Parts: sequence; C-alpha cells; structure tokens
Amino acid sequence: MKESAKARRQKRHYRRNKGQGKMNLVSLMDIFTILVFFLMVNSSSDVQVLNQNSTIKLPDSSAEQPPGDVLALTVTDRDILVNGRVVVKRDAFQMFEGQVEPALKQELDYQAGRSSTPAPDAGRPITILADRELPYELLKKIMSTCVDAGYASISLAVNQRAEEGA
Repeated sequence: MKESAKARRQKRHYRRNKGQGKMNLVSLMDIFTILVFFLMVNSSSDVQVLNQNSTIKLPDSSAEQPPGDVLALTVTDRDILVNGRVVVKRDAFQMFEGQVEPALKQELDYQAGRSSTPAPDAGRPITILADRELPYELLKKIMSTCVDAGYASISLAVNQRAEEGA
C-alpha cells in the first residue's frame, strides 16, 4: 500500500522536528559566567567594609569620605588587634604606665616593614575601630603608640548616619 503525499510530508516533518527539544548548555554557561564576573566587579567597588566585631558600637557621623584600604587596629572588650590578629590584652595595655606600649609598637613596626610603599610625609594611614564608650586615656595611649610607630594619619571608624531632611 502506497503512502499519500500528505502522510509522507507529515512523517518527514515529524522526523525533522523530533530532535529540536535539546538546549545548548555551553552558551548558557558562558552567559552566566560573564554575568557572575560582571556582578562581582561592579558590586565590590562602591562599598568599603571594615571587619567589625558585633560587640563594638561605633559612633555615628555624617562624614562623606569613605574609608580607604589601610591597616585596621581594633579595640575589643578584651583585646587589641591589628588586622584581626591579637597583639596585646586590653587589661595589660591599660596597666602600662608609659605613652608608647612596646608590644603594639613592635607589631605596627612589623606591619610598616611589610609595606612595599614608602611612608608618606603625613605618616602611614591607620584606622582605629573602637567602641564609642572607649575611655579617652586608652585612646590617647593607642594613638601615641601609632604616631611613634610612624602611623600619623589616624582615622577613627564611624557608622555613616543618613542625612536628616534630605
């Protein structure tokens, strides 16, 4: 029995379109890879994040200037850390009688020696992250040690407060 022309055409059409359901995953993966790289590059350029301990309550400020990528000195309830590494216990630092604490100065000198760039005229930059309730005498002693180690450009980390009435 012979097939009609219409039956042959339908069979040919069915065979031709039978394999069309497959998707090319290589080009889809390329698109998502490019999208991920684009988002990574663009998302990290606007915000500077300082590693902040949840127990530290920074003071509020209306400062506009974002923090730079500099050495971070963190003062917690128990420790004084430089770039996340414990340098000295806070109690021992408070008990020290002089203005320049040797263990902290030694760590700051070490960090300055690791830097490949020469020290600017205004001194190396450093950011101090401390609780807003930190006693002034302790802050003064920390800042004196920083200046003695060549870190004279001192910034205090703050929370940026939204402008009121804007």
